[in-house]
Amino acid sequence: MAEPRVPVSFLHLCCPVCARLLRDPATLPCGHSFCSRCIRTRWDRDGRNNCPCSCPECGHIFPSAPPLVLNRTLAELVRDTDHDGEERRRLRRPAESESEAESEAPPVPKRGRRSGAHPGSPGGGLCRRHELPLVVYCCTDEEVMCALCASQEHGGHRIGCVGEERRRKQEELTNVRTKSKQILLKQKKKRSNLQNVLEQIQEEARQTVDHCEMVLVSVMDSIQRHYLSVKKLIGAQEKAAVAQVHVFIQTLETKMQEMRKRDAELDQLAQVDSNVHFLQKWPSLQRLCDEDHIHSLLEVSEDPLLPFEFTKRAVEQLGRQLEDFCNKEFASISDTGDSVEQQESVGETEEVDTQQEGEASISQSQVSSASDVSLTEHNEEPTTRAEFLRYACELTLDHTTAHEDLVVSVGDREVKLSSQILRSPFSHNCHPERFIHRRQLLCREGLQAERCYYEIEVEGNKAEIALAYKGMDRRSRTRLSAFGGNANSWSLDRSKGYSVSHNCDSVQLSACPRHQTIGVYVKFKEGTVSFYEVSDSMIFLYKAEAKFTEPLYPGFWLGEKCCIRICDLRQDRQ
Repeated sequence: MAEPRVPVSFLHLCCPVCARLLRDPATLPCGHSFCSRCIRTRWDRDGRNNCPCSCPECGHIFPSAPPLVLNRTLAELVRDTDHDGEERRRLRRPAESESEAESEAPPVPKRGRRSGAHPGSPGGGLCRRHELPLVVYCCTDEEVMCALCASQEHGGHRIGCVGEERRRKQEELTNVRTKSKQILLKQKKKRSNLQNVLEQIQEEARQTVDHCEMVLVSVMDSIQRHYLSVKKLIGAQEKAAVAQVHVFIQTLETKMQEMRKRDAELDQLAQVDSNVHFLQKWPSLQRLCDEDHIHSLLEVSEDPLLPFEFTKRAVEQLGRQLEDFCNKEFASISDTGDSVEQQESVGETEEVDTQQEGEASISQSQVSSASDVSLTEHNEEPTTRAEFLRYACELTLDHTTAHEDLVVSVGDREVKLSSQILRSPFSHNCHPERFIHRRQLLCREGLQAERCYYEIEVEGNKAEIALAYKGMDRRSRTRLSAFGGNANSWSLDRSKGYSVSHNCDSVQLSACPRHQTIGVYVKFKEGTVSFYEVSDSMIFLYKAEAKFTEPLYPGFWLGEKCCIRICDLRQDRQ
């Protein structure tokens, strides 16, 4: 009869150092057991490192290396365990052969037994190789195994008991489920908020349509009322003109009757044979021969059609102004709507957070607004040329404003002094917008956007890069017609040094010209104009501050042998 065996956990028969079954087990004074070779190797290494001998399991320090004595009881247990494993494997081989032979025969159903209840299957809790209980969990490979598999194939791995790992994983699972429920709850709440926002958007859109319809209908009603007023005015003008013409016709008819009567008298006078009688009648009829009196009958005091012509011109001008105003304002409304739509576009993104040591990954959807990013980028001041180019604008020179000494290129992007200056005393009267006494000109485009940036390339020693209102003086011989010499212009003067002028006040800058390209950055609403020298980096020169009330037109003054070119920033911006 076989001796009864005391059940021992296989983990207790494994060496804590090599994680294998104990070989020549030796027990230290602190009570922990190790392979004799493992503990000796460990102490030899500690001795080389001038470290005291200690227990690798509990850290107890020994004054000197204690003698290693074989623990025969543990050695017997390990030997019996290894022997039982070999015996199970030997008994399993013929059973496997029989099961293979039975698998070729037709299956016979048996009552009261489940088809998957094989004692050696993984579901039975036994290792298929060693027929030992699956009590070890390898955390490195995330695999359940027996103690022999752990000692033979998973040396150096982080291992633990199945029950302990199950409890730890169960806690992780509980935390994961809790986090998942919290995230799901937040998503439901956010979805509910978004649904409310959606309803608010729809309601607000409907109210906006109704409000706009009410306002525009009111405007159309007002226009209709004004149209009826104009129509009544035209009717009144028609009545007045008709009455005037009728009065004129009646007057003319009366005068024509008088003329016919006088004409008959003249005919009678012409037929009188008596000279005395003829001379006696002649003084009374002489006034009929007055040429001015006859011509006065054919003149009209004023043109009765003039009121209609004036009315048509006034209405046509009003129509053009109204159409231009509507086009401009509705375009502004459309631009505002597009910018808001881009800034408030809502998108959904998924973020995956991976935690170490087997912590579960959770995917969560977060709804974020792109307007925060756009507004942050928009509020930040540009520092690099690439950032400035985001606000680049296209400019062209207006040759109708150029002084007679200046020549504008065909593409309206370059201006220079004419090589042969042929002046005519009447040439400055060719166009009212032309600068007469100073070699200056303006661009066609007025800047009034929130941010604008452009670059100018200057060849020559003396030049001025300016911004001016369109109504600045262009005919005076005084400084009022010079850039920076009045309240309507700001100018950067470039010669051997830099200076900034406005309203006859000049500020000398410490910087000296080193590069030919000048960058101008305008913030219209904030009322600032900044000048930069452009090279590999943006070199700040000066910032002028003012309250702009009109669009700003870029302008230039050219010195001797100077050429100014507006840079094409379209390719650089791409």
